[in-house]
Amino acid sequence: RKTPNYAASVYLGDLLVTCYSPHSRNRRFGNMIGRGYSVKAAQLEMSMVAEGYQASRCIHLINDAEKAPIPIAEMVYKILWEGVHAEEGFKILEQQMV
Repeated sequence: RKTPNYAASVYLGDLLVTCYSPHSRNRRFGNMIGRGYSVKAAQLEMSMVAEGYQASRCIHLINDAEKAPIPIAEMVYKILWEGVHAEEGFKILEQQMV
């Protein structure tokens, strides 16, 4: 049995803030992409860095090298880096996961 540690709670807290806080840059960026903004337009309007954008590319590169299927992360990459429209991307993802 693993003993809970400080690091695990820090990561969970960061994830929860990213997902739920109206002040989260990643959440704001994702909402803008979901509403149809291009990546460039969202970045220009925010004038702040949303770390998740670059992180999605890093996850894609690691996933590609390791050959580990991570369908949600891959679709986020396709939406942000390959121009797949968010609504269409999540319809495809939904079909794949059924």
